Amino acid sequence: MVANPLSNAVKYTRTRPEAHVTVEALPAAEPGMVTVAVRDDGVGFRPEYTAKLFNVFQRVHTEREFEGTGVGLATVRRVVQRHGGRVSAEGAEGRGATFTFTLPLAEADAS
Repeated sequence: MVANPLSNAVKYTRTRPEAHVTVEALPAAEPGMVTVAVRDDGVGFRPEYTAKLFNVFQRVHTEREFEGTGVGLATVRRVVQRHGGRVSAEGAEGRGATFTFTLPLAEADAS
């Protein structure tokens, strides 16, 4: 689940002389859930494009700027939702992005 947002963070920070990428697990607002956040200080995106990010083949940067097919985040959303979670994104053009996904914690094995 973290692989695509992490690889995107690396891709979209490569134009920076010094890039910063963080991954952290945070307690979610709801009990029994955990939120994972991937943050970067890369090229970011315009906030009005947030809804496009998780749709198949919807890109906010051109293929010339950054390679990719536009299916990675759509796949992440689909998998997360199938496991009872949700995804979100925040960004600002030229100031980086944060992608989060919230999932239920695994139940401890009672045996």
